[in-house]
Amino acid sequence: MDDQPEAASPEPLDRRAELSEFLRTRRAKLQPQDVGLPEFGRHRRVPGLRREELAQLAGVSVAYYTRLEQGNGRNVSAEVLDAIARALRLTDAEHAHLTHLARPARHKKKRRPARAQRVRTGLLYLLESMEGVPAYVTGARSDILAWNPMAAAVFGDWGALPPGERNWARLVFLSPAYRDLFVNWDSKASDMVSYLRLYAGCHPDDPELSALVGELSVKSEEFRRLWATHNVKEKGHGTKLVRHPLAGDLTLSYETLNLPDDEEQHLVTYHAEPGSASAEGLRLLASWGADAGRRDLFDDAGRDPAGGR
Repeated sequence: MDDQPEAASPEPLDRRAELSEFLRTRRAKLQPQDVGLPEFGRHRRVPGLRREELAQLAGVSVAYYTRLEQGNGRNVSAEVLDAIARALRLTDAEHAHLTHLARPARHKKKRRPARAQRVRTGLLYLLESMEGVPAYVTGARSDILAWNPMAAAVFGDWGALPPGERNWARLVFLSPAYRDLFVNWDSKASDMVSYLRLYAGCHPDDPELSALVGELSVKSEEFRRLWATHNVKEKGHGTKLVRHPLAGDLTLSYETLNLPDDEEQHLVTYHAEPGSASAEGLRLLASWGADAGRRDLFDDAGRDPAGGR
């Protein structure tokens, strides 16, 4: 579309700005009564705790905390970050994210060309041997690196896509079909952005991440809104409700396994409760084999709702 904004050329994420916004948004989520402080006055100019209240809880001066929230995390100690994390009631993932933003690696390395993400041969054999279990491997930036036939039957044959489009965030936000696939699409979308935010804290200089965030920000209003929340979350386990055109609604539990030789790769598996209708649905998909593969999901994959790429 002629009136659609163009994505800017990728720029590294500003770590200082990320630190500032992360602390500000975490502080805005807390009220004095949440942390045992008296609430003086009925009108507060900003939502959540004031800076002086947060500094009091963390045991640091207001001036020190203000400098930190303005993005100046130089020479901040681990003890101070721990105190601020406790005061803000941060989760483990949020605490780690704060540490990555405030205390980046001291040694500077020249930016190396992005290396191709590869999946070990043994892991590929493992995927193929997991009959009846949808499973796939993700890498940096939520890229989809490898999958087995059951994953293709449930989530789509990603082999039908160009390698650059095999990315969960792109599919969730830019493919209308994936809105129908996930019954609770809002939850899936929120999780995807939270994973990307956590990755961004560790890899703010990743040009491919910057390009991905730029593209999604231009093409998806929902992505822009969720990205601005600065929520972070680690991949773990849970349940997803999937609406399959052949097998119907499937309630699937997932487990995310970190791979020991590559911290950016994860093996994700899905299963259904034994004896359930969802388990029977998976069994039927397994019996249909390649005929159950879902290429219909990719008719609009990677396209924004207005029809552009």
